[in-house]
Amino acid sequence: MANSKSALKRIQIADRNRLHNKNYKSAVRTLIKKCFIAVSDYTENPTLESKQKVLDQMSKTYSKIDKAVKRGVLHINNGARKKSRLAKQLKQFVETATTE
Repeated sequence: MANSKSALKRIQIADRNRLHNKNYKSAVRTLIKKCFIAVSDYTENPTLESKQKVLDQMSKTYSKIDKAVKRGVLHINNGARKKSRLAKQLKQFVETATTE
């Protein structure tokens, strides 16, 4: 248990920041899952509308990851890895959709 006022305040701030970071990470994971769903929908039915949906979802996800890195929620390499995996997944699905 903390013995001073400043230690108590640091505990409160750390808890507040932990919850904020948890919400941000959860939002990033949700957007990544939505992006994967959009990509799989595009591969099943490759139309211009579904392609635009994939691109919009990818843009939103990249933006959220970049903001998380900027705010210190994610490490810069972690953000880069997440974006790289998204791009790789998109490229893989698009290649399979065009070859079928």
